[in-house]
Amino acid sequence: MNFVKAGIMDNTTRKSVKLKFGRELITVIALLFIVSIFTVINSQYIQGNNLLDIIDQTVINGLIAIGMTFAILTAGIDLSVGSILAIVLVVIGKFLVNGTNPAVAVILGIIIGFILGAVNGLLITKMKLQPFIATLGTMSIYRGLAYTITGGQPVLNIPKSFRSMLNGDIVGNVSISIIILFVFAVICHIILKKTKQGIYMYSIGGNEEATKLSGIKVDRTKLLAYGICGVGAALAGMIMLARLGTGEPAAGQGYELNAIAATAIGGASLAGGKGSIPGTILGAILLSALKVGLVVVGVDTFWQYIATGAIIVIAVYFETIQEIISSKMKSRKK
Repeated sequence: MNFVKAGIMDNTTRKSVKLKFGRELITVIALLFIVSIFTVINSQYIQGNNLLDIIDQTVINGLIAIGMTFAILTAGIDLSVGSILAIVLVVIGKFLVNGTNPAVAVILGIIIGFILGAVNGLLITKMKLQPFIATLGTMSIYRGLAYTITGGQPVLNIPKSFRSMLNGDIVGNVSISIIILFVFAVICHIILKKTKQGIYMYSIGGNEEATKLSGIKVDRTKLLAYGICGVGAALAGMIMLARLGTGEPAAGQGYELNAIAATAIGGASLAGGKGSIPGTILGAILLSALKVGLVVVGVDTFWQYIATGAIIVIAVYFETIQEIISSKMKSRKK
């Protein structure tokens, strides 16, 4: 019998589904700490325009990280998100240059992103490939397709109508892209917390075998998870296209690292079954706050890579410590 329909869930599943506000609170504290440190070093850091710039710079990584959250929840990962971003960016760029309506182009971009993400899901579910290997392969394939489509040349002359639609200012200096980020975050949060498919994703990450035995179609749920991951990358690609006005096939390289970092900082377990959209957004903002802060205080941008890698290690290690403490507390109760 389907345990979700029957309303019966074991303790492990309940804990997996429950939102962990504690970890998100820690992320908020870490964010405030970073803001305080950089403000002491340079008071310009706390100015309104700079804070808005931090949010603005969160958009692309935030969209990719939100999608990555779905893959990680199912105990997977998607290394191809940067390449998906590149394909959508150049394909939609070509459509626009050839006269496609901007609204239609956006819809096509979302569809392409979902399909490319679903292909990853098929490789993982039907061909039984490990997510790391499957998406490592498609990362290279998709990147090659982006170069092949453009002949290695950038797509130029993106229409202003498209650029203003996705990156124009809506109120003051607040960009439409920021609104897109938070709307996508809200939709994805609802999917995870208010739909059966969202519950299934947590369950798969917590215990895939038990989920299968409960009658849930695991493969279909994973396809959806990777499809949504592709949509996040597609939205990021189209916003990048709107911002830059050109479509570079080399765009998005290394973006998977930032997305994984944002999810890990926000409390997602790389082992699956744990994570949240609010946590991921906070993680993405923290990364942007750190990078903008390094620029404001005049630190070489190369240090950003070191800082990002260190944060991933610390976040994952913190997760391990939490698990150890939780295990000891359970043992004492027994």
